[in-house]
Amino acid sequence: MENSSIHFSQPHDKSFIEEPSKNGFVGGNGELPKEAGVDSTLVTNGSVDYKGRIADKRKTGGWKASPFVIVNEVAERLAFFAIAVNMVQYLVFEMHQSLPDAATHVTDWIGAAYVLTLLGAFLADAYLGRFLTIIIFSCIYEVGLVLLTLSASIDSLRPPFCSKRPCPPASDGQIAFLYAALYLIALGTGGIKPCVSSFGADQYDDADEKEAQKKYSFFNWFFFAINMGALLGITVLVYVQVKKGWSWGFAVPTVAMFCSIVTLVAGCSKYRYQKPMGSAFTRFVQVIVASVRNHFKGVKFEPGARLYEVPTENSDIFGARKLFHTEQYRFLDKAAGKTDAESNANNRWRLCTVTQVEELKCFIRVLPVWASTIALSISFAQLSTFFLSQANIMHRKLGPHFEIPAGSVPVFAACNALILVPIYEKVIVPFLRSKTGHRRGLTSLQRMGVGLFISIFALLSAARVEKKRRTDSNPSSLSVFWLFPQFFLMGSAEVFTYVGQLEFFYDEATDGTRSISSAFFLSEIGIGSWLSTALVKIIEAATGGVEKGWLRNNLNKSRLDYFYWILTAINGLNFLVYLVVAWNYKGRDGAKASVRDVSQVENGVELRNGKDDSGESSSIMH
Repeated sequence: MENSSIHFSQPHDKSFIEEPSKNGFVGGNGELPKEAGVDSTLVTNGSVDYKGRIADKRKTGGWKASPFVIVNEVAERLAFFAIAVNMVQYLVFEMHQSLPDAATHVTDWIGAAYVLTLLGAFLADAYLGRFLTIIIFSCIYEVGLVLLTLSASIDSLRPPFCSKRPCPPASDGQIAFLYAALYLIALGTGGIKPCVSSFGADQYDDADEKEAQKKYSFFNWFFFAINMGALLGITVLVYVQVKKGWSWGFAVPTVAMFCSIVTLVAGCSKYRYQKPMGSAFTRFVQVIVASVRNHFKGVKFEPGARLYEVPTENSDIFGARKLFHTEQYRFLDKAAGKTDAESNANNRWRLCTVTQVEELKCFIRVLPVWASTIALSISFAQLSTFFLSQANIMHRKLGPHFEIPAGSVPVFAACNALILVPIYEKVIVPFLRSKTGHRRGLTSLQRMGVGLFISIFALLSAARVEKKRRTDSNPSSLSVFWLFPQFFLMGSAEVFTYVGQLEFFYDEATDGTRSISSAFFLSEIGIGSWLSTALVKIIEAATGGVEKGWLRNNLNKSRLDYFYWILTAINGLNFLVYLVVAWNYKGRDGAKASVRDVSQVENGVELRNGKDDSGESSSIMH
């Protein structure tokens, strides 16, 4: 970002071998026909069509396929937000739980939904593939929605109506049935979320410049779809919940989710599919085991040492291209230290390839970036808990006949995203591109940094507004529109950070870790939700509990503004940490070793400066 006091490190191009991939998953040996290249109508990234043939750009992928993916995301987010934004109210008024308990139960549930993305990603990458994983977990999601609708519809599955507190709590059986429904939905979310954005991005071939550019537009419109679903969920469906009852409010997203599954299946012939490439987690463990083992065997690595790689054009990770060797984390290179080719070449627990080692390095490299954005997820957790609890006791009437449902107040954040994404895509990006020369205007790291910076002011606004509400002579008369700044700013922070994360984690992922990489950044949302729960518990314990502390059942007697000040401080400190992390971040290309620094070995043939011992040119690049 030129002429600015804030600078983030530039993203680095992928460090794949700079030749088109020839692995099309066909013909037994996985080789593409010779006509498949950058200028061909056939893709070069290993994608196949629904019949298992190498995907044709004219018939599959791109915006021919993306609308089906986007419709599925709209429906899933509609259902999730319709439940998430009003579940605290449901637990308090229908299941008779205390406000702090309800808030922690909801954040625990949201946390589980996003941490379970690691399971969904593992199954997609190792066994099922992204499309089949989305379909299976969408069906699990649908079962959870059906059970939730039954829980709200059958009298025996919830406690009797109570108009005067304290009310009798729900029975263990009623709670168990409700939580079974909620956690099936969480499991479904865990399978869908890490795969759907990657599956959408799979519809674009990075080797084709036009398609690569469209991929980044897809990420923006994918985020637009998320917020469109959220907008419908927190307006139309929350209104249905308030006016028609909870059973109708849960039945509508159940039907919507079923329709989305049908829509996704209808696009089968338009998609490009990536076949499973095996478990990335297993490969990571193999590298660690092999490097530790070789360390104790006395294997030394230094410039000029021999490293092992397979002799084929592609790596031995099915469907994945080879990766450059990089200088970072050289202790892991011992896993590829060449000692006895005959005995170790086929045993990845003893000898790993350079590509396998680099795959783990790529994963380790993004850990600091991932960790430095968790604090924002703690703040996002307040959107569906304490922000809504504030709205519930404020003046929400618009005229004499209409009252805004408390669960619909997050529309301030969703509308911001819906307005900002098209403006960013059509106006801001072209302007910034002309200034920075970067095809996306801002790098993904810069975009994430902008979001983290905005979040500080969102929490600052929340603290000031809550103090004004609490000290007002008649707090219930204060208009809910006082909450507009904190919702609006949090929505802005999400636009910049979330889309930046989508781009960053997809770009920095290797061929075999796309779903895992998406799940990794989504798990941060879950961990942030759990940390929010932990923070609430710590503050309760430190300040006198639910009866005398900062966070009580009665917000008018609470000190919620103090809680928001703590979050403001956490986000401010986190932003400073992020600046350091982003400034020092090196992508795969930035960590790359030169040809003369390192030699590689293919099946015992030592490679130096791109040639083998016979003097013939080799396809390996360092």
